[in-house]
Amino acid sequence: MPEIVLLDTSVFLNLLAMPGFSQAKEEILEVFQQRVEKGDSFLLPMATIWETGNHVARLPDGRIRRIHAENLVRMVEQAFDGKAPFRATYFPDRDVFRSWLKAFPDHAQRSKSAQKLREGVSLGDLSIIQECEQLRRLHPMSKVVIWSLDADMAAWAG
Repeated sequence: MPEIVLLDTSVFLNLLAMPGFSQAKEEILEVFQQRVEKGDSFLLPMATIWETGNHVARLPDGRIRRIHAENLVRMVEQAFDGKAPFRATYFPDRDVFRSWLKAFPDHAQRSKSAQKLREGVSLGDLSIIQECEQLRRLHPMSKVVIWSLDADMAAWAG
């Protein structure tokens, strides 16, 4: 059965072949193709777009930054226009974002996972988790997952 898949930054960086962040590129591309053929629907969360842009800005060479910034813009524009194999999720309005902010202190206080006892859940990760939970409420007959290479985020994938 096809799934609704939220793309985490770790996967999106591999799809974009981002230098220094795409060590699993071949495997991700293969799984991505299999999931496309299965009929999965891919969603690109706002946090993934922002975090990917942050990684682009940290690349060591301005020319390389420009190339990857243009590639990111092209892919996100295609997602907005429905021309990519994924589409951008909605950008939350003020009230939704405020509810995420209110939940943030509790998540930041907790340990992110059993392996990361000294790190809490980031606001970006929380926003993806909140989107996943909202999609599960909206689509109770569908399986909604977060596709992440980060074991801590994958734990929320359900």
